[in-house]
Amino acid sequence: MSAIVAIVGRPNVGKSTFFNRMIQRREAITDAISGVTRDRHYGKADWNGKEFTLIDTGGYVVGSDDIFEQEIDKQVELAIDEADVILFMVDVTSGITGMDEDVAKLLRRSNKPMMLVVNKVDNAERHADAVEFYNLGLGEYHAIGSMNGAGTGDLLDELVKILPEKEEREEDSLPRFAVVGRPNAGKSSFINALIGEDRYIVTDIAGTTRDSIDTKYNRFGFEFNLVDTAGIRRKTKVKEDLEFYSVMRSVRAIEHADVCLLVMDATRGFDNQVQNIFWLAERNRKGIVILVNKWDLVEKDHKSVKEFTKHIHEQIAPFTDVPIIFISALTKQRIFKAIETAVEVYEARNQKIKTSKLNDLMLPIIENQPPPATKGKYIKIKYCMQLPTPQPQFAFFANLPQYIKEPYKRFIENKFRENFDFSGVPISIYFRKK
Repeated sequence: MSAIVAIVGRPNVGKSTFFNRMIQRREAITDAISGVTRDRHYGKADWNGKEFTLIDTGGYVVGSDDIFEQEIDKQVELAIDEADVILFMVDVTSGITGMDEDVAKLLRRSNKPMMLVVNKVDNAERHADAVEFYNLGLGEYHAIGSMNGAGTGDLLDELVKILPEKEEREEDSLPRFAVVGRPNAGKSSFINALIGEDRYIVTDIAGTTRDSIDTKYNRFGFEFNLVDTAGIRRKTKVKEDLEFYSVMRSVRAIEHADVCLLVMDATRGFDNQVQNIFWLAERNRKGIVILVNKWDLVEKDHKSVKEFTKHIHEQIAPFTDVPIIFISALTKQRIFKAIETAVEVYEARNQKIKTSKLNDLMLPIIENQPPPATKGKYIKIKYCMQLPTPQPQFAFFANLPQYIKEPYKRFIENKFRENFDFSGVPISIYFRKK
C-alpha cells in the first residue's frame, strides 16, 4: 500500500498545476493505462523508486471563495485524518492571507508530518519574498515554481524521506473484499445484513463511518476478510457529502483489497462520485462488483433492470464486463449473491492461463485479423504469455510493437474476455519487441 500525500491550501495557489506535473512525470514513464485522466484529482507518483498516492484537494470544492472558506477547514481536517503526509501550499505573490493562517493553525495542532510549500517562486526577488512564510510558525519552507518545475526535485527528495515505510500485507491468504461507495449508499447496512449483527452503527447521516476495519467472514463455505471504513466519526461537525471525502476514504480500502464491492444508491443513480470510485478501483487493477442498493425503493417495471444496467454500462465504457447486482441491504435481497459473485471475480483475477493454451487460442485469432499495416510495414505477432504478476497482465511479442494502436488492443482484450472469464477484472495487455 502506498503512502497518501494530500496537497492542501486555499484556492489559486497552484495545487493542481503541481499535482499535474507530478502525475505527468510518472505517466510519461510507466503509467500507460487508458482512462487515467477520468479522475483528475487522484494519481500515483513516484520518486527515487518510492511510490505514493497524491490527492489534490483543490479539485473537490467548486464554488465561490466564501463557500470555500467553510469547506477548506473540513478538507484540511480530513487530510489530517487520512493522509500520511500533508503538503501545505501557499502563494508567494500574495503573501500570507487570513485563510493561510487558518490552515496553519489546524496543521500546527496536528502531529502529522507536514511540509510547507511556497509556490510561484520563479526568480531571485520572489526567493527573498518567500522568507515571510516563516511567520506561519511551521518551520522550514520549500520554495518551488510548479509552472516550470523549479525546486520540485528538491521538494520530492525531502518528501520521500518522511514517507512512512510500506505496510507489509500480513501473511493472510484470505481474499480481501472492500466495501466502497459514496457516503450513505448503504455500505454499513450491507455489512450488517451479511454479518447478521449491528456491529456497524447505521444512521442516516452521511459519513458516520471511520477507520478501515477488517472482519473475518465465513458463511456458506466462503471465507474472506471484509474491509469496511467502519466505526463512528468523532468529528460531528464534519458533515461531508463531499466528493473528496468519498475518495479519501476509498483510496486506502481499495489499495488494500483484492475485490471492491462498489455499493451505490439506486435512488441517486451512478453519479460522478460513484464513477470516481469505480475508476479508482479500475486504475488500481482490482476486481469490481457493482451493487445497486435500495432497489426495493425504486418504482420499477419489467424493463427497469435492463435500463439501469445500460445506463451504468454507458458510464463505465469501454470496461463494461463488470457484474451488476441489484440488492437491498434492508430486506437482504440478493446480498449473498453479491458475495458469491465477489468470490467468482476473485478467482477470475487469480487465474493463470497456460502459455500453450493462450497461444493455441489467440494466435489463430490474430492471424485472421492482424493489426493494420502502418506506413506499409506489416506487424507480425509471434507469441504471447501471461506475466507473473498479482493481477492479469499479458505480453504479446511483435516485430513492430510501437505501431499497434489502441483500437487493436481493445480488440485483443475483447477476444480475451470472450474466451476466458475475466468478468469484473481489469486486464492489462502489452505489446513488446520480440
